[in-house]
Amino acid sequence: MAAAEIELTERQQEILCRVVEEYVATGQPVGSKSLVERWSLGVSPSTVRYELAELERLELLTHPHTSAGRVPTDRGYRYYAGRLLEHLEPRPGVFPLDLTAGEVEAALQATTEMLSELTHLLALVTAPPLEAAIVRHVEVLLLQPQVVMVVVITSAGGVTKRLFAFDAPVDSGLANWAGQYLNEQLVGVQLGTNLLRKRLEDPSLTAREREFIDTIRPALTDVPPEEQRLFVGGAAGLLDEARADELRAYRGLLELLNRRRALLDILARALDPRRPFVLVGDELAHPALRELALVGAAYGLANRTLGAASLLGPVRMDYDKAIRSVRAAASELSRFAEDVFGEN
Repeated sequence: MAAAEIELTERQQEILCRVVEEYVATGQPVGSKSLVERWSLGVSPSTVRYELAELERLELLTHPHTSAGRVPTDRGYRYYAGRLLEHLEPRPGVFPLDLTAGEVEAALQATTEMLSELTHLLALVTAPPLEAAIVRHVEVLLLQPQVVMVVVITSAGGVTKRLFAFDAPVDSGLANWAGQYLNEQLVGVQLGTNLLRKRLEDPSLTAREREFIDTIRPALTDVPPEEQRLFVGGAAGLLDEARADELRAYRGLLELLNRRRALLDILARALDPRRPFVLVGDELAHPALRELALVGAAYGLANRTLGAASLLGPVRMDYDKAIRSVRAAASELSRFAEDVFGEN
């Protein structure tokens, strides 16, 4: 039975949440006496013991043989996180980083570093795809008498180069004119948009100019597929605060960082454009991550998801803080993306 399908009484829900929160805070198994003394549950220790046994029967808690207390299972963490997702505040909190319109790469890296600093978890932020970027500069270079290279530099820091071979030698003056013309028409325009295509359909061009622009047009309208970039924050200090029983899980994660394609695939499968998401343990469907949890939130424009801000850490993490942090980061990134990409 999946955690989301388990029906608990209000008392069981409260007790499970208290066990998760106390275990996250202390790292020690939680007993009925501790729960009664620490929290105003309004019931006797014997009632708490009975409910703890029921939660264990439902595989939401487990009972280490060396202790009389309980600890959450992956299913228990998942149920707890699901309740947090069901009771989100109407609006995200304020992210303590004001992103101003500028270089996308710098903004994404700053976001990962702040997320990691706030939570002491590994922060992962996926960059917008290339076609979402805006044109910063275009160069038209005459490499050989009949070979032209078009270089496009975007707001996301991407640089694309494309060669075009002509049947006859190209006039250098025409190539220079094309570079100036394309910068006048396209700087500030988003790649892959109708606005960019319309800017290339200028009826005032001469036949010679029109033929040349039509030939090099694919460098600006046919956006090449690229692997989505992943920004990582907090990897250097990942093991500093890890408990001994978490070191193995983190080592597997550090090895996985060298194969970012696998991480990008995991993030793509987890992404929910409607609300934050949480995956725990085996839900991540990767051997290196089975002892970890992923918390994330999508960012983007009103009608388009561009990426996600996420946190990876041990299953014994502060899910409430992690969810609030990625929501705030995604909200700030969405505001930033609107400033950078929204006019197109």
